[in-house]
Amino acid sequence: MIRQATSADAAAIAAIYNHYVLNTSVTFEEQAVSTEQMAERIGLVQTDGLPWLVLEKNGEVLGYAYATKWRVRSAYRFSAECTVYVKEGLSGQGVGSQLYQQLLAELKALGIHLAIGGITLPNAQSVALHEKFGFEKCGHFQQVGFKFEQWRDVGYWQKLL
Repeated sequence: MIRQATSADAAAIAAIYNHYVLNTSVTFEEQAVSTEQMAERIGLVQTDGLPWLVLEKNGEVLGYAYATKWRVRSAYRFSAECTVYVKEGLSGQGVGSQLYQQLLAELKALGIHLAIGGITLPNAQSVALHEKFGFEKCGHFQQVGFKFEQWRDVGYWQKLL
């Protein structure tokens, strides 16, 4: 079941995300996020009128996806950056695809014109997920982040909705 996240989901979402924070370069965040911080993030996204979704099975959150404003200037109001995270060990089982399908449908219904995905490279699974949904690579920043004592590149993919 895919549904809108609530603050009650913050602990499960933080647990999923913190695996990536502490063990991967997928996110450039370097410190674990508390349940309270995650609840605040969920609330800010929803206050902006954008979706934060969770995929739940038997009461357990298996993954989440959300969109944020691309930039704060008003002319960017029809563009959103998309993010998806899946519980450790569940990659490749369709959780991310189900979440992205729903997220993109909701963004289109909200009048969002362009969806953007930023991907730390290399990350073949994330690239494949975005391209499966019709995203096309539109940019590449070299050595834009530094995590785990290594410079990291970030690529950007976009999809007109």
